[in-house]
Amino acid sequence: MIRSATPADVPVIHALIRELAEYEKAPQEARASEEQLREALFGERPAAFAHIAEDDTTGEPVGFALWFLNFSTWRGVHGIYLEDLYVRPSVRGGGHGRALLTELARICVSRGYERLEWSVLNWNRPAIGFYESLGARPQDEWTVYRLTDDALAKLGRTAG
Repeated sequence: MIRSATPADVPVIHALIRELAEYEKAPQEARASEEQLREALFGERPAAFAHIAEDDTTGEPVGFALWFLNFSTWRGVHGIYLEDLYVRPSVRGGGHGRALLTELARICVSRGYERLEWSVLNWNRPAIGFYESLGARPQDEWTVYRLTDDALAKLGRTAG
């Protein structure tokens, strides 16, 4: 079962983010606090949205998708950028990941959004195979760039 996250889900979302960071071999990078997540998801001006995958038998949360709106200047409409998709290893293959992506695709179609995009680590062959089985295609002609930490601060302090 897939459902929209509620404020009561923040601790489990936080725990799943930590699990994802461990899986991606970067636990030190996952610094978001529960308070930051609560504000981002349920504050006065939500910046992101989340869905929870629950085990059909136990109702226990077993995965999540965290996403936000982007905008295509070429298409002139919003899209969804999927920041994180994670399903606990013990239940992978049970359809939870597909159900989460199906829900996001349904949101796109119902709202007239024309893109559902995300990034995947190059070494994550199981995820790549799964995404391609759904019809997703890599955007090989694009390279993601990121400014963080000292480089971001340095550029932000540069006089215009």
